[in-house]
Amino acid sequence: MSQLLRVQNFNVSSDGFGAGEGQSLERPFGHADPGEMFAWAGATASWPNRTAPGGSRGLDDYLTRDFRNNIGAEIMGRNKFSPQRGPWEDHEWQGWWGDEPPFHTPVFVMTHHERPSFTLSDTTFHFVGGDPAEVLAQARKAAGGKDVRLGGGAATIRQFLDADLVDTLHVAVSPDVVLGSGSRLWESPEELLDRFRCDVVPSPSGQVIHHLFWRQ
Repeated sequence: MSQLLRVQNFNVSSDGFGAGEGQSLERPFGHADPGEMFAWAGATASWPNRTAPGGSRGLDDYLTRDFRNNIGAEIMGRNKFSPQRGPWEDHEWQGWWGDEPPFHTPVFVMTHHERPSFTLSDTTFHFVGGDPAEVLAQARKAAGGKDVRLGGGAATIRQFLDADLVDTLHVAVSPDVVLGSGSRLWESPEELLDRFRCDVVPSPSGQVIHHLFWRQ
């Protein structure tokens, strides 16, 4: 299978939420604590924001390191780029990612309110309308034969799942985190077993349980 559409290292709470309520400029994950949910990845040797030597090896490190492997483009929902809703009021603000975004590929931001593309370092953001299949076609063309990563958030991943476009998923479930509300990926991972095989592997750190899905 060429040019897979992959979900990688997507974190959800034990009750299936990828982010909480009340997203804002100061709190991109709403009432969820991203430091708690992503602690398993932040502890690895391959965590890109690591400032001190060391870090764990093993499965968690492999999955963190694999984030960039053979990825030629990314698709994300507008709420992963910005807390703004409706027409763009501030084109000067260029997302949560700073001057060196972690993507290093073209990024296609799905939105009903398009705006001009711009480039930060080696990442170019394109703001596109259209249904999931149309956006995926654009991303695959830009990916130059490599895979496309579906970055989230949860509602965007559900759109692509409902359109039966996702090839593989890695979802890290935080068993000790309960959000109660927010942006939900699933009620239960069993919802996907009609289309995907799944291996469930506890992290050696004990902080998450990795769910690895691939098409049947």
